[in-house]
Amino acid sequence: MTDARSIYISALRNTHAMEQQGLQQMEIQVSRLEKYPEYSALLQKHIETTRQQIQRIEQALQSAGESPPAVKEAVTSAAGSVGATVHGMFQDETLKNLYAGYAYQYEQIAAYRSLIAIAESSGETGHVAAFRQSIQEEEQAAQQSADLIEPVTRKYVELTTSGEEADS
Repeated sequence: MTDARSIYISALRNTHAMEQQGLQQMEIQVSRLEKYPEYSALLQKHIETTRQQIQRIEQALQSAGESPPAVKEAVTSAAGSVGATVHGMFQDETLKNLYAGYAYQYEQIAAYRSLIAIAESSGETGHVAAFRQSIQEEEQAAQQSADLIEPVTRKYVELTTSGEEADS
């Protein structure tokens, strides 16, 4: 039988791995956005936010006497690279990455909400406020991504129809 604390530790590790994967994908994507400065700026900002979120999760893990899982980190890191590379192989890479990033914000929001419920169920409430802060940051990033969908799409169409390379 698994106890609630074990479920909490597992959820922390999973959330840490998810954030690491997202960070790697954003770092790869941002290097390809020279023609989309607003999108690049948003990713740069969210890269910094994600690093802070990772630190919060690491603090929660340390408080619980645990450390980030090295094997899971390696696997999700590889998955992040593959995902970014696959999108880069096709036309409309920029748009696909934008859509995926927008959807990913909501996956992260769900993961943090679940993490809070697990933390509360296990009595591990010391970091719940930090997790709520991460939810607010992800909600803000989702809205900022949503606000970029139309302008980035228009710029993509403009570049493509003018004969320019739309994906850097």
